[in-house]
Amino acid sequence: MKYRTRIYYSEEQKALMWDRWQKGESLHAIARLFDRSHGSIAGILSRAGGIRPKQRTRSRLSLTLFERETISRGIAVDLSMRTIASQLGRAPSTISREINRNGGYARYRATAADQFAWDRAHRPKRCKLSYNPALSRTVAAKLRLNWSPEQIAGWLKREYSGDERNYVSHETIYRSLFIQARGVLKKELLQYLRTQRVMRRSKHSTLKRNGLGQITNAVSIRERPASVEDRAVPGHWEGDLIGGSKNSYIATLVERHSRYVMLAKVKNKDTESVVTALIKQSRKLPDELYKSLTWDRGKELADHQRFTLATNVDVYFCDPSSPWQRGSNENTNRLLRQYLPQGTDLSLHSQARLNAIARQLNERPRKTLGFETPAERFNACVASTG
Repeated sequence: MKYRTRIYYSEEQKALMWDRWQKGESLHAIARLFDRSHGSIAGILSRAGGIRPKQRTRSRLSLTLFERETISRGIAVDLSMRTIASQLGRAPSTISREINRNGGYARYRATAADQFAWDRAHRPKRCKLSYNPALSRTVAAKLRLNWSPEQIAGWLKREYSGDERNYVSHETIYRSLFIQARGVLKKELLQYLRTQRVMRRSKHSTLKRNGLGQITNAVSIRERPASVEDRAVPGHWEGDLIGGSKNSYIATLVERHSRYVMLAKVKNKDTESVVTALIKQSRKLPDELYKSLTWDRGKELADHQRFTLATNVDVYFCDPSSPWQRGSNENTNRLLRQYLPQGTDLSLHSQARLNAIARQLNERPRKTLGFETPAERFNACVASTG
């Protein structure tokens, strides 16, 4: 059997890998550029947890190779430290330390001294979580509640307003999880992230599915009132189905103003089952908080007129292949996959279990709400209608 020779990637090749990775390309696509397996690329990227390391640069205050060569030549002709320092416009103490830490007069070599200085400077800055154990424990506890790093960072700013010692950015949390060399947050906490990946992916790597189906007598989203668009008025919802194995489905509903989530168990994807489940779910809400529903072009809502007749809720449909027109619902469906993974049998979840999942999502702070929770925002709407 013939084995391929091992490849050692140059810094330029590694930079190309990071460029493609940050643009959202897959490991397989990047590997094809080098005629290698995706594992070869993963080995390079995973060392940094999929987070591109910052390019190292020398401090403008440090000695340059040219200056060290000047020191070396000065030593060769027996110039004093003060004379060498004067030629370089440096303090004599700087020259003295440079020579003493690199072998003294007898063994000083400019190239070796320059490399040693570069190596000594490679001291990563300590992560904030590493010297604040209480903050680290708080972050770990919130991760176990399935809060995202961004939600945790926003909540900390609200909870400890004015106390920057207890602030930490979401980027620091991600780096502490994905770059295990930091030794701050345990790797097991990765399981509580929505994606459960071991490497961080680019935000450009997500793909949205296309809307399908033809609906008769559909009212276009373009006819939806302007008051719905600006999210200022509560009571306007976005909906969709998420699917699992064995033809199992769950209806997801998100209120546009508060991002409040409701989940409904459905027997099947046929329009009879879906509309019946939606009618049942609508009766849990005051009329003032259920005024319209925006859906995609899926045929499961072909009998939308029966739904409107039973609930007095107007139904609007997105343009074909335009799922971003229900952005809140699309985002929520991605969050729900943390609890309802693709390829699993969704029929095994009872309505009580779905209510518990929705409650947990509704009690997570959201950046778009100024890190209020959907439950807080929605309950305020309920109180105002009461």
